[in-house]
Amino acid sequence: MSSWFETVEEARRRARRRLPKSVYSALLAGSEKGVSYRDNTEAFTALGFAPHVAGLSPKRDLATRVMGQDISLPVIISPTGVQAVHPEGEVAVARAAAARGTAIGLSSFASRSLEDVAAANPQVFFQLYWMGDRDAILRRVEHARAGGAKGLIITLDWSFSHGRDWGSPVIPERLDLRALLRFAPEGLARPRWLLDFARSLRLPDLTAPNLAEAGQPAPTFFGAYGTWMNTAPPSWDDIAWLREQWDGPFMLKGIGRVDDARRAVDAGVTAISVSNHGGNNLDTTPAPIRVLPAVADAVGHQVEVLLDGGVRRGGDVVKALALGARAVMIGRAYLWGLAAGGQSGVENVLDVLRGGIDSALLGLGRSSVRELTADDVVVPPGFVRPLGTA
Repeated sequence: MSSWFETVEEARRRARRRLPKSVYSALLAGSEKGVSYRDNTEAFTALGFAPHVAGLSPKRDLATRVMGQDISLPVIISPTGVQAVHPEGEVAVARAAAARGTAIGLSSFASRSLEDVAAANPQVFFQLYWMGDRDAILRRVEHARAGGAKGLIITLDWSFSHGRDWGSPVIPERLDLRALLRFAPEGLARPRWLLDFARSLRLPDLTAPNLAEAGQPAPTFFGAYGTWMNTAPPSWDDIAWLREQWDGPFMLKGIGRVDDARRAVDAGVTAISVSNHGGNNLDTTPAPIRVLPAVADAVGHQVEVLLDGGVRRGGDVVKALALGARAVMIGRAYLWGLAAGGQSGVENVLDVLRGGIDSALLGLGRSSVRELTADDVVVPPGFVRPLGTA
């Protein structure tokens, strides 16, 4: 079978065949009944295009600029936690993004250090959760600065929703002998995944090296997660304080309401990501593409607006840009590519999206992603959900 795949859906199928059940289930996530998880992708299919048939542009420019970084297509890598789908994890993703001319967001819960990822791709944004006291948060900001991060991403769209109707995957705190014996049947059922890690002479890393304090070992994923859960949520004054600690590009991720978008602008952010954490947050929250138009109309002239959630095709990217986004962020799509083929699999996913963007621009008669407008998209009645506009 050829290693190349033509759609993100095929990458997902290959990832499912390659990964142990628990690892694959962790990628799906989605909280409670999964209403938001499904709506994130299905909402894109409710939108249509309004193409032209003559006078089309022979050349299309996909390049744009996000958070001070020039990128070759309006797609950047969204930060995702511990990537046990491939031995190289975030470093392979960073190399793939660099090879395709785009930036990577690196999670605080990543399995590889900021320094390693920045060496593979200098266009890296470091992601923070509000966890611990201000001194601890400030130390992580300084770590981001020293590690070469070009911007910060502050993630707020998370409410610790745990119950899933289809069951949550069992993930060990650390891979000790007991855990290895417990998960051995899953690993043996996926010999290619197991062989990848055997060849690398390393086990899946379930620690968070970017959250380690000086002179201390990296905390386990769940140890750090516990600190996060037990930290009081930030106020808008906290966000404004954090913004003051960083003099570069600063994104607030998780916006869905117009009033929150305006408060983010008041706090001094330079970018916002319209997101519901991939449907892994408060279930029945509308898909980001449904709330994007109202948010973009309200603050798009003041800050960069990105969309994160449900993007599976280049056409989805174009729809998001037509409705007001500067670019999109992808999560599951590249993780499936990573599982399917490592660095080349992530590159394949980015190529699939690039091809789809280019095809949509051609059909719409646009020569650049910057020319897209709402007139290019057919929006059915009742599709848009303006939240927080009163």
